[in-house]
Amino acid sequence: MKQYDNVVVFNHPLINHKIAILRDEKTSMKEFRELVEEITTLMTYESLKENVPTVEKQVKTPLETCTQHIVEDDSIVIVPILRAGLGMVNGVHVLFPLAKVGHIGMYRNEETLEPDTYYCKLPQGIENKLAILIDPMLATGGSACDAIQLLKDKGCKNIKFMAIIGAPEGVSRVAEAHPDVKIYVSTMDRCLNEHGYILPGLGDAGDRLFGTK
Repeated sequence: MKQYDNVVVFNHPLINHKIAILRDEKTSMKEFRELVEEITTLMTYESLKENVPTVEKQVKTPLETCTQHIVEDDSIVIVPILRAGLGMVNGVHVLFPLAKVGHIGMYRNEETLEPDTYYCKLPQGIENKLAILIDPMLATGGSACDAIQLLKDKGCKNIKFMAIIGAPEGVSRVAEAHPDVKIYVSTMDRCLNEHGYILPGLGDAGDRLFGTK
């Protein structure tokens, strides 16, 4: 796959270990959900080492007063793409417990493999915040592209996208459509099959998160 300046693919041993368990068809719904949250927390830590809104604060220690940098209040919004993206929300909230949450609802048209949007609810003032868009699977890239464009149409200027597993086709599509958006992927899989599913992948993330078929 072509290299893109706005794409980061992690090669972290802890993430790789958890993804191996995540892929296993024998992994239970409970464990699958916990692993998605744990991987998301690790991704969030790595992804937000830079470009997090911070402010200076005077802190009085038992010995003296010092200046520290803290995350600016109400500066981050988590935006899951429904429904599978919901499984990643708590993983981000572990590190940013006060972050507000918006929701973008999309479903894939099984004939065209393109997304249709059916719901959008975002916090007020999102145009002035860092929006963290999340979806476990970046397959064809259609949902991610449309969700990013929707956020831009709402005035968002600072967007990061995180996916646990990506396919080269989808990652390339999003990277080229939105070169100003940083894309973080835990692992890059081989390809898409004729039905638009990632190989080797892990099946349908939403079904495995919520126990549906």
